[in-house]
Amino acid sequence: MVGSVHVNGAVNGANGTEERLDELRRLLGKSDGDLLKIVSIGAGAWGSVFAALLQDAYGHFREKVQIRVWRRQGRAVDRSTAEHLFDVINSREDVLRRLIRRCAYLKYVEARLGDRTLYADEILRDGFCLNMVDTPLCPLKVVTNLQEAVWDADIVVNGLPSTETREVFEELSKYWKERISVPVIISLAKGIEASLDPIPRIITPTQMISSAAGVPTENILYLGGPNIASEIYNKEYANARICGSTKWRKTLAKFLRQPHFIVWDNSDIVTHEVMGGLKNVYAIGAGMVAALTNESATSKSVYFAHCTSEMIFITHLLTEQPEKLAGPLLADTYVTLLKGRNAWYGQMLAKGELRLDMGDSIKGKGMIQGISAVGAFFELLSQPSLSVLHPEENKQVAPAELCPILKRLYRILIKRELPVGDILQALRDETMNDPRERIEMAQSHTFYRPSLLGKP
Repeated sequence: MVGSVHVNGAVNGANGTEERLDELRRLLGKSDGDLLKIVSIGAGAWGSVFAALLQDAYGHFREKVQIRVWRRQGRAVDRSTAEHLFDVINSREDVLRRLIRRCAYLKYVEARLGDRTLYADEILRDGFCLNMVDTPLCPLKVVTNLQEAVWDADIVVNGLPSTETREVFEELSKYWKERISVPVIISLAKGIEASLDPIPRIITPTQMISSAAGVPTENILYLGGPNIASEIYNKEYANARICGSTKWRKTLAKFLRQPHFIVWDNSDIVTHEVMGGLKNVYAIGAGMVAALTNESATSKSVYFAHCTSEMIFITHLLTEQPEKLAGPLLADTYVTLLKGRNAWYGQMLAKGELRLDMGDSIKGKGMIQGISAVGAFFELLSQPSLSVLHPEENKQVAPAELCPILKRLYRILIKRELPVGDILQALRDETMNDPRERIEMAQSHTFYRPSLLGKP
C-alpha cells in the first residue's frame, strides 16, 4: 500500500470505489447479482491502458462488474519484439514472478529462442500490449469473438483508430438488433473523416458510431485529455474530460476518476473531438520541426504559436461558441506535440528513419492517426462553398488558404510533392502577420458553418 492506493492502482474501498461502481450500476438499472459488463473494443496502447485502469480499480468486485477487451486474433509477434519482451519481463521481478505463477513464463523463453510464435491477443492476456511492450499491464480478460464481446455489454469503450471505427461498429449493429436497451459508448478515438457530397461536412468518431451502429447520440461520449498511455499506467498524474450528455457524463466522470487520473465532465463534445483530431495533425509537423532544427526551443515555440492559431481558426468554423484553447485542451495539444506517436512519426520522417511509403501503421506504435486527419481537414477546408474573406486581399478564399501549416503538411504527407524540410517555410511568414490576427479574424467574424457538422 502507498497511502490509500494499492501499488497496482486499485483504490481502497474507503475512498469510495465501490460506491462509485454502485452509483453507475443504479444509473444503468442493474439489479443485485446482475453483472455490469464493460468491454473495450480495440487493444492499442490507450485502449489497453484504459481497460487496465478499470481492471485495477474495479476488477476485484467480481460479483458486480466484468471488464474485458476485444482484439482481433491472429496477429503474430515478430521475433525481435518477442526478444525485447523477454528482456522486459526479466527486468521486472514482479512481472517475472507473476508469469511463473501463471505457468506462462516458458512460452516467452521459447519465443525468445525462436521455437514458438506468440500472438498479440495471447500476450494481452498476460498484460502486454503489442504497441507498448515496455509497459507491462495487469492481466486482462481478452475476447477475440466480436459478437461474444459486445452482444450484452452495458458500456462499450471505443479504443479503435478513427479509420477503423465505422467498419467495426457497422458489424456491432448486427448484434444489437434484438436488444431492448442500447449500450453507453465511450469513444477514445481521435481523428475525423471528411464528406464532400452533397455538402462538405466533418464526421467525428462519435458521429461515425451513431450512424454505423444506430446508437442515439445521447448515449455516446468522448473522453480525451493530455494522456500518454504508458505514463498514465505508470501513475504519472494526469487529467481528462468526458464530454457528452448530462445523463451519463457526471456519473461516468466519477466512475473513471482515480487518485492519479482526474476526470472532469464537459458538454462541448464537438470542440473536444475536433481538437482531438487537430492535435494529431499538428503534432506531425511539430516532430518535423524538432528534428529539422536540432530541437531548437525557439523554432518549436514559433511553430506552436502558428499551429495553435490555426487550430483556433478551424474550431470557430465548426462550432458557434467553441471552448477556448486553454486548460486541458491546451495541455492535450502540448503533450501530443511534445511526446505523442504523431510527433515521433514526424521526427522519424525528418531524420530519414521512416518513409512515407511505409504507410500509416507503424510497428510498435500502431496507427498514426494524424496522416488521415491531415487529408480530411485540408480537403474539407479547401471547398469553395466555405470561403471566407481574406483580411489583406479583400477577396473570398477557401479557409485552408489561411492555414499555411495545414496546407504544407497536406502537400508533404498526402500529395508528396514537397520534401519534409519544407515545413519550415510555413514558419517564415513573408507577410509578417502576427498569429494573433488569425485568431481575431475567427473571433470577430461570423465564421461558424453549421453545415460542416451536418446541421441546417
